[in-house]
Amino acid sequence: MTNVQLVEGDLLDQPVEVIVNAWNRNIIPWWLLLPQGVSGAIKRRAGFAPFRELARCGPIRLGGAVATSAGRLPFLAIIHVAGIDMWWRASENSVRLSVRNAMALAAELGCGSIAFPLIGAGTGGVSPLRAEAFLLDELSRLEFGGSVRVVRFPGRTPR
Repeated sequence: MTNVQLVEGDLLDQPVEVIVNAWNRNIIPWWLLLPQGVSGAIKRRAGFAPFRELARCGPIRLGGAVATSAGRLPFLAIIHVAGIDMWWRASENSVRLSVRNAMALAAELGCGSIAFPLIGAGTGGVSPLRAEAFLLDELSRLEFGGSVRVVRFPGRTPR
C-alpha cells in the first residue's frame, strides 16, 4: 500500500524529491506552447532547461512518462507525463496510465517522495473531482516504498 497524502497548495513548493508535470504527447515544440497551469509555473520558476531536455525525448505515448532535470527548482527531477491526447483531452485511461508510469519511473530513479498535480483537470477537460478520484484510486493499487502527495491548487474546488 502506498502512503498517499492529499494536500492543497502549490506543486512547486512541496517537500518531495520529484514532481510530476502533466504534459502533452510532446509533438508540438514546447516553445510554441503558451505557458499554462503546472507547465507554465515550471517554465517560469525552473527555466527552460527541463523543456529543452524533454524536446530531445521525442513523442511520448499517451500515459507515458519521461524524467528530466528540475532546472532551477530544488527537486532531483521532473517526471513529465503525457496525460492528454492529440486533441488536448484527458480520459480516465490517460490519467491512470500517467500515474502508473510516473510511479514506475520514480521507483526506477530511486525516489522516496513524489508529488502529483491533478492530471487531466486543466487543459485536459476532466473535472478536478474525477481527476482526483482516478489518481487516488490508481495510487491505491500500486506499491511504493516512499510517500506520495496529490496536490490540489488553492482555490480550485473539486467538481
